[in-house]
Order: sequence, then structure tokens, then C-alpha cells
Amino acid sequence: MSQFSLNEDQLAVRDMARDFAADRIAPHALKWDEEKFFPVDVMREAAALGMGGIYIREDVGGSGLKRFDAALIFEALARGCPTVSAFISIHNMASWMIDAYGNDEQRKKWLPRLCTMELLASYCLTEPGSGSDAAALRTRAAVDGDHYVLNGQKQFISGAGQSGLYVVMVRTGEDGPRGISTLVIEGDTPGLSFGANERKMGWNAQPTRAVIFDNARVPVANRLGDEGAGFKIAMAGLDGGRINIAACSLGGAQSALDKSLAYMRERKAFGKRLDEFQALQFRLADMATELEAARTFVWRAAAALDRHDVDATMLCAMAKRFGTDVGFEVANQALQLHGGYGYLSEYGIEKIVRDLRVHQILEGTNEIMRLIVARKLIEGNR
Repeated sequence: MSQFSLNEDQLAVRDMARDFAADRIAPHALKWDEEKFFPVDVMREAAALGMGGIYIREDVGGSGLKRFDAALIFEALARGCPTVSAFISIHNMASWMIDAYGNDEQRKKWLPRLCTMELLASYCLTEPGSGSDAAALRTRAAVDGDHYVLNGQKQFISGAGQSGLYVVMVRTGEDGPRGISTLVIEGDTPGLSFGANERKMGWNAQPTRAVIFDNARVPVANRLGDEGAGFKIAMAGLDGGRINIAACSLGGAQSALDKSLAYMRERKAFGKRLDEFQALQFRLADMATELEAARTFVWRAAAALDRHDVDATMLCAMAKRFGTDVGFEVANQALQLHGGYGYLSEYGIEKIVRDLRVHQILEGTNEIMRLIVARKLIEGNR
């Protein structure tokens, strides 16, 4: 890849995802949001095109693409619906953790069905008492023969109750990050249950529930990597997840900008089209410029992660913070440009604003992104 342009393969991947979003997602997005409908069949259609295991290795049915390709795909899908794109991103993140850290038996057992999205995967780190302070999690797994016995609760879990697999961070040892391990837990495990579907500001086209463990027995063979490696595995998953959610913000914001341009060509005030007012032209120019700057940053971070650069984690945090902040602000400005119509659901702008707001919170809040960047900067100057 040249630094500032896409090659033919990348353009083809992006256009494939963009066409799918336009044909199969965008026409239904408002209805799915209103009815809180989780479009599993449509996501499986996306998986048939290779989007269920984008950067999963090919020997288990994955597409074997790069993080850069994934950023293009998630931005394109989010033009149709940020909520659907974001869940496919989470599914890919959880699946990648199995691909990267699982043994051959684990990979062959679960990944072929994850890549087709016959099985959906959820990522389970956050708890009622530990969000940003993830290393303080309390869900405990105690060894009993060849099983772990789990007790505890995860909170704000996307896909909970619908997913077939849960990649769960649990405490198997001492307090702090070194006492955390990662288990893959199947959805029909006795002792596993779910809370009510949360009533949310946005992201209504995917369920969000608590995941509850009450003496749930999980085979020790379902552990990814060694005991105590779970926090490292969780953070590695989040590096890519942060790029993905930033890309989802860009796609949603681009859709909002496109809607604004179309609206301003038609709407008149004081005898002129809205797009003839210089003040509004300047606002459009700023929105487009901010989006392009964020897109370039996301691409840089994705390329750094593909190369395993030493500063990849910091760049992913930077890109997540900048991309999600810009995405929300552009969508919010688009709502303002629509005036009162932007506040009506039928125009689709207010949904984008609602959906993108949570991107500044999940995958690590943007305050935590600043903390990650600051720590890296300070460590580098010692």
C-alpha cells in the first residue's frame, strides 16, 4: 500500500462492503433501530462474503486480510448502519483472540463456524464494578478437577443471549492484571444466564445484556493461553477493536455528511439553497476536512498494527479517541444543518448521532485513550 492511496484489491474490498451496506443494511436500518431487531441473517450474508472472519487465518475459513482492510470494511458497513457494523467488529475481535491465542484444537473447533457467523461471538471484559479499571474485575474461576467453576457477572455485553460463544476474562489468581485468564464459554453452558435487554440511547439493532455465571462449569481446555495471560490477551484484542470502532464512527459520520449535502441542495431559505450560504459552506468544508484527517489517522494506526510497530498500541488509542470524537461531532453538526428535520427519526440523522455517541465510551473510554497515550509519551522520555 502506498501511504495515501488504496490499491486495486483494497478498493475492491471497500466497494464490496459499501455495496452490501447500501443494498442489504441501509434500507432497513431505521426499522431495525425502532423495533430493536438483531439482523442475524443479514450478518450471515455478510459473512458469506468474507466479513465474519476478516483477519482470521484461511486454514479455518477466515479471509486472511489485514487490519487495514478491516478498517475499510467497517467504515463501509457503517455507512449503512453503525450498530450492525460495530457488532460485526466485536464478533471479529473475539474470533481473532481465539485465532491468535488458541491452540489448534480450539481453532478448529470454533473458528469455522465463527467465520460463517453460524456462531456469533461476544467479548466479555466489563463488569458492574469495573469498566475503565478493567484489571479490577471480580468474576472468579476456581479449578475443580478438569473444569473451572465460574461465579460473577459481566455488564454491557453486545450480543449477549444471542451469541453462541463468549470470550470471557476471569480471575484465576491474585488481584490485578496478572491474576486474569481468558476462557471461551459456550452459550448453552449450565449456570450461564443473561440479564434483560438494556434500554439504550442507541445501538438498538444489537442486544446488550448482562452475562451472569452461577457455578458455571467450563472445561480447563477452553482456556486461551496460560493462566494469568488473560489481561494481555484482552488488551491485544482491544488494539484492533479500537481501530474498528473508529472506522465505524467514520462511516456513520460520512453517511450523515452525505445526507446533509443532499438536503442542502434541496432546501431553500431566504430565496437561496442552503448550500449557497457561505457560512454553511464553511461548516461543510470543516466537517469534510475533520473526517479526512481522522480517516488518515485510522489508516496509519491500522497499518502500524499490521506491521506490529512498537508504537501501535499508542497509535490505536490516538486513532480511537480522535476518530470517535470527530465522528460524533460531524454527525451532530449534520443534525444541526438539517434544522428541525434532523431531529425527526425518518431522516436518519438522529439515529446516527445516537449510535455514534457510545463509540466515545466503549473499547475504552476516550479518557482512558488519553491516559494510554500520556503514559507512552512519559515512558518514552525517561
